[in-house]
Amino acid sequence: MDYLVIEGYKTAAEEFSREAGLESPVDFESIESRMNIREALQRGDVGDAITRVNDLNPEILDTNPALYFRLQQQKLIEYIRQGRITDALQFAQEELAPRGEESPEFLSELERTMALLAFDELLSPAQRMKTAGEEAKLLGLLRLLCWGESMLSDRAEFPKLDLVEGSFMAG
Repeated sequence: MDYLVIEGYKTAAEEFSREAGLESPVDFESIESRMNIREALQRGDVGDAITRVNDLNPEILDTNPALYFRLQQQKLIEYIRQGRITDALQFAQEELAPRGEESPEFLSELERTMALLAFDELLSPAQRMKTAGEEAKLLGLLRLLCWGESMLSDRAEFPKLDLVEGSFMAG
């Protein structure tokens, strides 16, 4: 029965309860509301999920700070996912940082979430430009390698780098 309720199978839970002669541990009408909350979170609409939670039970977010923090954390993740970095930073400072000061667990989770900004930055065009700038360094290293090979070729036999094929050939 718990599985049916948790997974949102309202009709199956009602039928099971009726056939087994069990008294329901939950209000079957709340199952649909909970599924709507889950769907809102799955599509990234945290604001809608919070509204629906408040509609279902106006006191739950006030009495459960961990749940409220997780919802706010997800909102921050959605900002980052959408590339709204300024909004993400402002939201983290105004909404989540104060909660992190209240709880070491929340602070740790906030730090993990903020790390997404660093990884997201690796996907940006600026990172592409930085990587492209490394090409000049690579070209310089190849020139140095060629010069070193020419200086050493008079003194010893060694495999030389074939720049066209990208492999070594016998000297």
